[in-house]
Amino acid sequence: MYAGKKIIVVLPAYNAASTLERTVLDLPAITDEVILVDDNSSDDTVVLAEKLGLTVFKHDKNKGYGGNQKTCYRLALEHGADIVVMVHPDYQYDPRLVSYFASFIADGYFDVMLGSRIRTRREALAGGMPRYKYYSNRFLTLVENLATGQNLSEWHTGMRAYSRAVLKSLSLEKMSDDFVFDSQALLQICARKWRIGEIPVPVRYFPEASSINWRRSLRYGLSTLGLAFAYFFGYRP
Repeated sequence: MYAGKKIIVVLPAYNAASTLERTVLDLPAITDEVILVDDNSSDDTVVLAEKLGLTVFKHDKNKGYGGNQKTCYRLALEHGADIVVMVHPDYQYDPRLVSYFASFIADGYFDVMLGSRIRTRREALAGGMPRYKYYSNRFLTLVENLATGQNLSEWHTGMRAYSRAVLKSLSLEKMSDDFVFDSQALLQICARKWRIGEIPVPVRYFPEASSINWRRSLRYGLSTLGLAFAYFFGYRP
């Protein structure tokens, strides 16, 4: 609890058994509840999550990254969250930063917080980000900023925090179950004129961290471009 706000961390998980405990142990004391949604993993993610005392929900079939987030946010709202912070349980994003994400929203500075991995090219590449992902991230972020009038350093981060009001305003069930869900969410947030803040987060790519392959990255990038152009020409999700 911070400033009278209930803070719930959601973990959209798929085969995260090897990194889950490290992620949970690094969450700060500001966290009131941790909800893990397992997307029909084939490893011991659920068993370990229950052992760690998390609130656990398991999909009976794989619903995809966006589908997992939909369940995460629905459950967080049902459990009375005032602020919801998404942390990937693959330990790619530093869980210790949750307190900063939550406090910027609780103190009324922003409605949405994003963790930016793009401060310098050197840091991003030194942290293991593949070059094609770095340059495509920069290009897509430029296009999305031009389309929306924003000036964000990164649109494609997986560490995000939302106020309750923001999540309730989004048309979650109409959004994709795939990775483009994140872009759709931010475009809706821009259309509704919510305040977006950013803080830098370390770049951590390593073998256990999840990452989509080149083919899926291409599909994601093209879908994102299509959404950005539609927004620029007047479409409002």
